[in-house]
Amino acid sequence: MSLTEQEKQLIEKSIERVADVAGDPASHVYARLFEQQPEMEALFVLDTDGKARGHMLSEALDCVFDYLGPRAYAPVLIQSEMTNHDGFGIPPRVFATFFNVVMETFRDLLGDEGTSETDAAWATLLGEFDATIAEHAAKSGTAVV
Repeated sequence: MSLTEQEKQLIEKSIERVADVAGDPASHVYARLFEQQPEMEALFVLDTDGKARGHMLSEALDCVFDYLGPRAYAPVLIQSEMTNHDGFGIPPRVFATFFNVVMETFRDLLGDEGTSETDAAWATLLGEFDATIAEHAAKSGTAVV
């Protein structure tokens, strides 16, 4: 299912509002990631200032914005980053959780400003990301479980 223009606008607005409300949300996103996937925290032992985490979240949001727009590179970026992350020992099932962690964190940061329509728009986007991730995992002989 493709995103409608209204859904794209809802997602974009939610990201902009998160920046207004929370500034840089990276610490919130990674706190949730490490809560849900505690084994991932050890991979960031050298990221003492959080810059690597901030960069990774920025790349993920660039991917989201590309999906909302021209889709010039996002599907390929997801596939490439899955391969890169596999090299760090991150299985596709864990990689696949990151965009959901971002959405959940943003929903929490927005609190009462969040709407069911925005949640539904994010769900559609995440479904498209999940399909891209599953397709690449299948091509590489792995599975997203």
